[in-house]
Amino acid sequence: MVHPQGFSARRLETLTVRMQADIDAGRIPGAAMLIARSGRVAYEQALGWQDAAAGTPMALDSIFRIYSMTKPIVSIAVMMLAEEGKLFISDPISRYLPELRQLQVGVERLDAAGRPALALEPTRQAITLQDLLRHTSGFTYGIFGDSLVKAAYREARVGSAKASSDEFIRALAQVPLAYQPGTTWEYSHSTDVLGVILERVSGKPLDQFLEERILKPLGMHEIGFWVEPARQHRMAQAFGVDSVTGAEVKLPQLAQRPAFLSGGGGMVSTLHDYLRFAQMLLNEGELDGVRIVARKTLRFMASDHLAHLPGAKTGGGYLPGAGYGFGLGFAVRTDAGCAITPGSRGDYTWSGLAGTYFWIDPEENLLAIYMMQAPEQRNHYRQLFRNLVYAALE
Repeated sequence: MVHPQGFSARRLETLTVRMQADIDAGRIPGAAMLIARSGRVAYEQALGWQDAAAGTPMALDSIFRIYSMTKPIVSIAVMMLAEEGKLFISDPISRYLPELRQLQVGVERLDAAGRPALALEPTRQAITLQDLLRHTSGFTYGIFGDSLVKAAYREARVGSAKASSDEFIRALAQVPLAYQPGTTWEYSHSTDVLGVILERVSGKPLDQFLEERILKPLGMHEIGFWVEPARQHRMAQAFGVDSVTGAEVKLPQLAQRPAFLSGGGGMVSTLHDYLRFAQMLLNEGELDGVRIVARKTLRFMASDHLAHLPGAKTGGGYLPGAGYGFGLGFAVRTDAGCAITPGSRGDYTWSGLAGTYFWIDPEENLLAIYMMQAPEQRNHYRQLFRNLVYAALE
């Protein structure tokens, strides 16, 4: 039987059965999944446990820590200001953050005793807002992998949840860049920096700006940077210990407004709230008569901005993977093949550390969202969900 939105009903059931089997086997606590096509929801399921320890079933209105799925929202906000002439993405970031004017690049060399040591080199060009949007700023994270620069990030506590926006920028000013600006894709605090720039340009806290300009206009009422006590019982929880790797898992409860509003990874959302945002993207900037960004701006963001940077993908951890470039806030598929999962040239996507994932496929007029809280299993289920969604498409 063919589903009205062009899916095989039997194969959509296979998706449900396969995920439920893994939940029953104790691999993940639960998941909430949604597929929409041509503006209509074709499939949605909440399976397993929202909180396995408490015996609370997963629900379609469970609240998830979406981590880096915050980044596309903040990237859209930056482009809204660009549309209003309040900034250019070609601007050097020091125009808004003078504290970062004197950054240098850390290069590992052997000292006289043959031990690795950091040498500092001047930057050859300024970091621009475009570099922040496409992760070619030279910034990094201290939590993924190891290097002397990453160790410096950890020592300086860059990105501490207890820091204010200004303190975050001051900490970032103390550490070297991992790469020369404009040369290498490196996953980083770049979008956190964009969040601070949004605050300085708008004169408003990041949460207030996003609420007024994106979240409220789109009818996204359950998304934000913390979950007040009255809604804490709806927070999806991870297993305390991952059942596959044995790793201890600790996720924040976000029960109060954090000191630092992380534009790169601080938000929580329900499945349906993120659907509102994703459908706006698929509609090229508009939803239910509300235009967030122009059609050409959205297409510009969902284009590959690494194509003419020959060394951009040669860093140690190019997360978009084979077959993908990177636009302004999203990984963008550049080839029908090469990637490890099916898709369409021009589809764009991003994900979150705790296991959330979405993509937009303009060619198929399709979007899909996967929500779980199992950080150790995120890579496995991104592939599995995507494979099964495309397998169900007629």
